Amino acid sequence: MPAQILGTDIEQYLDAHEDKSLLRFITCGSVDDGKSSLIGRLLYECQLIFDDQLAALASDSKRFGTRGEALDLALLVDGLSAEREQGITIDVAYRYFTTDRRKFIVADTPGHEQYTRNMVTGASTADVAVILLDARHGVLTQTRRHTYLVTLLGIRTVVVAINKMDLVGYAQERAAEIEADYRAFAARLGELDITCIPVSAVHGDNVVARSDQMPWYAGPPLLEYLETVQPQQPPEQAPFRMPVQTVLRPDATFRGFAGPVVRGAVSPGDAVVVLPSGRTSTIERIVTFDGDLPRAEAGQSVTVTLADEVDVSRGDVLASAADPAPVADQFEVDLVWMSEHEMLPGRSYLIKLGTQTVPGSFSKPKYRINVDNLDRLAATKLELNDIAVCTLSLDRPVPHDRYADNRQLGGLLVIDRLTNDTVGAGMLRLALRRSANVHWQEVEVTKQARGRLAGHRPCVVWFTGLSGAGKSTVANLLERRLHALGCHTYLLDGDNVRHGLNHDLGFTEVDRIENIRRVAQVAALMVDAGLIVLVSLISPYRSDRERARALVEPNEFCEVFVDTPLAVAEARDPKGLYAKARRGELPNFTGIDSEYQAPLWPEVHLELAEMQPEDAAERVLLALRDRDVLR
Repeated sequence: MPAQILGTDIEQYLDAHEDKSLLRFITCGSVDDGKSSLIGRLLYECQLIFDDQLAALASDSKRFGTRGEALDLALLVDGLSAEREQGITIDVAYRYFTTDRRKFIVADTPGHEQYTRNMVTGASTADVAVILLDARHGVLTQTRRHTYLVTLLGIRTVVVAINKMDLVGYAQERAAEIEADYRAFAARLGELDITCIPVSAVHGDNVVARSDQMPWYAGPPLLEYLETVQPQQPPEQAPFRMPVQTVLRPDATFRGFAGPVVRGAVSPGDAVVVLPSGRTSTIERIVTFDGDLPRAEAGQSVTVTLADEVDVSRGDVLASAADPAPVADQFEVDLVWMSEHEMLPGRSYLIKLGTQTVPGSFSKPKYRINVDNLDRLAATKLELNDIAVCTLSLDRPVPHDRYADNRQLGGLLVIDRLTNDTVGAGMLRLALRRSANVHWQEVEVTKQARGRLAGHRPCVVWFTGLSGAGKSTVANLLERRLHALGCHTYLLDGDNVRHGLNHDLGFTEVDRIENIRRVAQVAALMVDAGLIVLVSLISPYRSDRERARALVEPNEFCEVFVDTPLAVAEARDPKGLYAKARRGELPNFTGIDSEYQAPLWPEVHLELAEMQPEDAAERVLLALRDRDVLR
């Protein structure tokens, strides 16, 4: 019988824990405000540390700790050797724990400005933010930065833990002064639910139990607050959204679309629309490993089948037909830059939004935020940890929601196309009106018809290489050959376009990106006109050349790398530019003090130091014949 009772008790215990609500919260604030110590104290006081962990903690405290012979509870969270050596948090540390009333996932995030990107990562999935302040120092710049970021990321419930009260004599006046300063700053961030709790993480005051040292504080201790707080929840009647992660085809009889329900709910028979294509159908089944469901709600990952055979792929969004997600390609976004390499307007990045990844670029920032006073500052670019409002332009329309309504379809990541590093995070504010009002006007005379009239296929032949490599020489020779063959051509030379189209641009990295963007757009228009367009530009950055390639069809772009060693190009120096650059009279000169990124897989590779320009032009002509450009 004891075993039977034990079994019953365990089942009841597990059932009770399964039904408990889950709260995700983040701890943040300035460096050394005691975030790791606070979480360690929570775990310790809740008796959630195993004996072997306590033994290891005692050993680590003697080696790395800052509390003398006492346990240094911060070491329960700071796991990296660099964190223990420096006494700061570097990476995001997630801890999972439970009490009798609730389950928790806490993200302990770094306080150092250098690791703001890690803090953004931790806050992106949190419901509540616990912002720590050192009672000795009060509200600091990083406190304001983290408060602004958590509000940008949609967290409206904030706990201000005024830590290290033991170091100010548990003074009520000091706690009141800090609370007043913080609320004055936060008042400019909109409606926030703010609760201030004075604590001492080292001694446990007001962490799990009320403190005898602060009888003037009448509110709950931190743990009690976290067990009872009800953060803002999305509306129950929100329209259905499900980004498709994958298409499942286990056999010829089944075709399902798998993904998370990120908003609303859906049932078999509900009408849905596939975005961005706009095709409609109805839900036939909701399939899971344990069997079909009568209803799927936000937070569940399911596979659905549709009643009709419609084209659905990864990156598409299934949405309520009665209230579909909007589709647009230009947005106003809040952008947090997280890379040591500055954000350059016009540069092409990969934008990950939901389950889709789309090329896109940012315009010049509308303004940058001063986190100390929330003033709007002018900016031409963004550097590490800058926060700004920008215009984002994507290469194609995408389904989305405002971040304030839907984090999953309103939050985006910015990825460097060359390194694949995540360099920024953004939150969609709104789609720009011109995105919906400007439509592509179909015309009856196509580029194929224009090409047939000219007797050849239209294409871009893009010459790239160092200054003095011989690009213009070979391009001129090639155009003469093509003209003799009766082809309709035009040569866009880098120097020539700067006399007119791009006369307002300099040679900074930002201006070079814009220079290439304009030339690439003109070249694409000329291809649409049926021409063979020869482009002769240094075009030093691979990402810009790839963006130019993306503007035309895959078989309409031929990259020609005029590969001349720097020493040979500098010895030629037909315009005297290298000499000026060496004297410091020409800054940002490619090959001297500005990088040139050679093509990785050009269609034609010309080593011009070892061949005559006429032979090089013939090589390109043969490549065009092989690509069926010339008929």
